[in-house]
Amino acid sequence: MGVVSAAAAVAAMNLVGLLAFAVAGSLKGADADLDPFGVATLGVLTALGGGTIRDVLVGRVPAALRSTGDVLVVLAGVGVGLLVAWALTGGTGRVRDHSAFLVADAVGLAAFAASGAAVGADAGLSAFGVVVTATLTGVGGGSLSDLLLTRTPVVLREDFYATPALLGGAAYVVAAAAGVRGATATLGVAVGVFVLRVVAVRRGWSLPTV
Repeated sequence: MGVVSAAAAVAAMNLVGLLAFAVAGSLKGADADLDPFGVATLGVLTALGGGTIRDVLVGRVPAALRSTGDVLVVLAGVGVGLLVAWALTGGTGRVRDHSAFLVADAVGLAAFAASGAAVGADAGLSAFGVVVTATLTGVGGGSLSDLLLTRTPVVLREDFYATPALLGGAAYVVAAAAGVRGATATLGVAVGVFVLRVVAVRRGWSLPTV
């Protein structure tokens, strides 16, 4: 794949991740009985947090501060999240265990893990750096939103959540070493992380507690 197609794949993954995590963050906020402003805040933070951490790590101005496009996508995702939350519960009840949240969250995790790995590799980071950018891009926004809700971030608990992103970053490094780069590696990592996360949820996989 060429440079243009690789850049297009990263941009597509970024947009998918923004939209999915905005929906997931909004559903998380609705589940916590926040008001509309609180729900919107959680959706925006979940969607933009991971990418902002990634961009700071690679020494560039966060994308959300360079263009209004990302913000508009996130706000659209927040609107969708509010509509989904209302449709599922009529304004009351728990939505965090619903498949709508779980799928949106898995899509966001996969898209951001893949884009984080690609951005890290493009910035010339080491193999460890690529794994770090993949993982933090995938889980950063959700962790920040958990802290805002005064919860222990899910990545620090027993849930099998950060592991798919970490393995996705490692897979990107292996693929690049084997000569598979650009859009092929990015899309492959995204699919792999999504499948692994969905399987983990369906089978109840978790890491052991200490």
